[in-house]
Amino acid sequence: MDFKEYADSEMMMIDLANVLASELRNALLSHDRVSLAVPGGTTPGPIFDSISAVDLHWDRVNVMLTDERWVPETSDRSNTKLLRERLLVGKAAAATYVPLYADAPTPEEKLPELAANIAPMLPINVMLLGMGADMHTASIFPEADQLDLALTGKDVLVAMRAPGAPEPRITLSADVLKGAMSRHIVIIGDEKRAALEKARHLTPNEAPIAAVLNGAIVHWARS
Repeated sequence: MDFKEYADSEMMMIDLANVLASELRNALLSHDRVSLAVPGGTTPGPIFDSISAVDLHWDRVNVMLTDERWVPETSDRSNTKLLRERLLVGKAAAATYVPLYADAPTPEEKLPELAANIAPMLPINVMLLGMGADMHTASIFPEADQLDLALTGKDVLVAMRAPGAPEPRITLSADVLKGAMSRHIVIIGDEKRAALEKARHLTPNEAPIAAVLNGAIVHWARS
């Protein structure tokens, strides 16, 4: 794991957007199509704002989420809604979005179909991850019902239900996350830095983020 500290989060977001864009541009030199996987939540919004304005061959980029809440795209809790509003706009509107949600009561009903759409795009070329204060990443939560499968299985996608999560989730497995050719983790604040340091000494079952730290670059700003 490499650790990169920034003076403030605004500088971090701009720099990280440039790094991701540069990696996509380099990947496009040797691939007809490339893939970019990103998290939802509040943290990456400013990164999306910056990278969506970057001039590159977005028409050759597949964009997907690392995880999604099993809610319709119209819901304010939908990560897809966030992407459509802040990433898949401007120049990046030409990218192809690969969904992690389909209209069905439960994720299990659509899991094979959604996984089949993603499998041909693996390994993911460029990946951005977040981390919660509970040391989860994507929707791989401590104490989740399918934690072992998500951490050790070879499935592309795993349906997850976790204490404190108000709806089912669907997440890329740790196997897919670890297989990304380039992996970045973005965190803000002293609480998350302390959680990261703690995770380095725990097992992935205790701290799921530990499963993806090896080979990752962690980007941190205090505020």
